[in-house]
Formats: sequence, C-alpha cells, structure tokens
Amino acid sequence: MKTGHIALRGFAEADLTVLDRFVTDPDVAGTFQWTSFTGPRARRRFAEDGFLSPDSSAVAVTVDSAVAGLATWEAADRGGPAGGCFRIGVTLLPDHHGHGAAAKAYQLLVDQLFQHTRAHRLEAFVDSEDLAGQEALEKAGFHREGLMCQVTWRDGGYRDEVVYAILREG
Repeated sequence: MKTGHIALRGFAEADLTVLDRFVTDPDVAGTFQWTSFTGPRARRRFAEDGFLSPDSSAVAVTVDSAVAGLATWEAADRGGPAGGCFRIGVTLLPDHHGHGAAAKAYQLLVDQLFQHTRAHRLEAFVDSEDLAGQEALEKAGFHREGLMCQVTWRDGGYRDEVVYAILREG
C-alpha cells in the first residue's frame, strides 16, 4: 500500500470498530504494542470524553481520510509546570506499516502539540527491538536519549525500551 495524504483528526463513533481491533486482535496491535486483551475500554472512554482530556488524549491517524491508527499523548510532567511534558505514541494498523505513515503522524502530532500547548518536551518510548519504530521517531526529529532496562512486560518477560525526545525550539 502506498502512503497517501496523512492527517490527524478527532475520533468519531464510527471509528470505534477500528479501535476495538487494537484491543481484541494481537496481530493488529503488533508484536511491540500488544500487552493483553483489555476489553471495551475504548467505547467507555469515547462516551466519557471523546478521548480528549488534560491528562491523556488520542486522535485518529488517517490515510486518505480512512482511519489507519491512532496518535496519543499523556501528561508526563517532570516537576516543571503542568503541561510542560507529554509522552506520545503512534500505533498503526498493519496495512500501514513500512510506508512512512508513522513518521509523518509523529511529525503532525509534534507540530500540533508545540503549536497548541505549552509543552516544552515531548518524549516517546519504544521497544529496543522495534527498529522500525525507532526509525520513525528519528525521521520525525526525535533524538535517542537512552535505554530503560527491563521496563515493559511482553511475551512472558521484561523488555528494554529506548527513550526518545524532542524539545520545543526557542
């Protein structure tokens, strides 16, 4: 599949069937994103706040107007002012892997958060074995900061994660 026009937008109720796939099908979430079956949390969360809150938010990543995944951010303040740091992530459906969509989605999310929030720092954590995820972050302008040893549980054992970050220019 060739990558088309990539955009971010709020979720609509019709998109919930795509979100359900991420929590019910390990193959859709992928090797590095799947942690367990989590049930209908997405539908409850959508009903509560449409996935937009001061603490954590999610929007749809679209390719040619069709939902291709999600982009997320959550407060990760490190002792500075509220809203100064967010932990972000992008997860795509398998059909959209390997075409540059994740890097573009990260770039769009960085632009949105730096334009519309007081964030100074955006950080992302990626499995140390997820080379494609690391490449997407680097293409989006993130810098590798370090390794967190045995911090995530996956496939019956603890896994290392690589920390990436980007700072607001200024």
